[in-house]
Amino acid sequence: MRPSAVADKPRSADAPAAAVPATRRRLFGLSGVLALALLCLPLLGGGYWTYTLGLCFANAIAVIAVSFLVRFGGEVSIGHGVFVAAGAYTVALAEKYLGVSLVASLPLAAVVGALLGILFAFPSRHLSGISLAVATMALALALPEILLHFSHVSGGYEGLYVKLDALPGVSKPLQRYYLPLFGLFAIVALLRHFRRSRQAMALLLIRTSTYAAESLGVRRSWARLSCMALSASIAAIAGALLSFSSSTVSPNSFTLWTSIFLLVGSVVSMYSLSLMGGLIGGLFLTLMPLLLAGAGDWVPILYGAALLAVMLGANALPAALRGRLEGRGR
Repeated sequence: MRPSAVADKPRSADAPAAAVPATRRRLFGLSGVLALALLCLPLLGGGYWTYTLGLCFANAIAVIAVSFLVRFGGEVSIGHGVFVAAGAYTVALAEKYLGVSLVASLPLAAVVGALLGILFAFPSRHLSGISLAVATMALALALPEILLHFSHVSGGYEGLYVKLDALPGVSKPLQRYYLPLFGLFAIVALLRHFRRSRQAMALLLIRTSTYAAESLGVRRSWARLSCMALSASIAAIAGALLSFSSSTVSPNSFTLWTSIFLLVGSVVSMYSLSLMGGLIGGLFLTLMPLLLAGAGDWVPILYGAALLAVMLGANALPAALRGRLEGRGR
């Protein structure tokens, strides 16, 4: 646009642009209030809600892991339950055989998740769309059988228990609540910083235009490996925190439906990488099965209706709030 055209633009046209930062500040303040409320909630809530919300925070991290792959890789995974299971079993096995707690095994779980992501992404680097979704689904289908086959390590149907305290001197219920919450805060903060980096811009460029990105020296294979490794690492962190909050891991916790529900939670959160969006996906993933537990044969119908209601409600939100949830303009 010519400089003169900019100078001639009516002042009123700048009003919406000027209002956007103010809206972002208000929404950022809302996220701060939400974070403060979550920090104070154990002082008001009972043990049941403390336990349930701890699971919700861990599930929110897993939902964000799927959303990261969709947003930066442009791909859909129906197998992220495998990476969540990798993190969960890493913590349980490290406690069983090495005698270390979550604090020591959490970084190991993140590394294991990233390595598994690379091992899966490299042979499937030429797959995309429905082909990649089917490949990840096959991975999720095979996982329970693999865990049962190596029952002498995985504990079989009984599973493994996570008993050690991560923070000595702090009550176990508070540990199960605050550690997943702090993990969620950390993941959201790191991804917020990542979205402003050159690496994030390169990943978005390769998703938008492969030829343009390769002309600038950004290879598609690098983007695929990076996205899957980071997403799988985040999912493994979620699994590690989930195993600590629930105190147990078993093959029945990581079926194909686990991966499908993670994808559903990602859709409900509108593929958001923000605190608010992740919590929406985590709450839906954690609370909806509890609310529908006694519905019998109506569960699929009610679950679908709830999913539809959430999606329609999200699309009815003001554009600024919807953009904040989706992480645009940040």
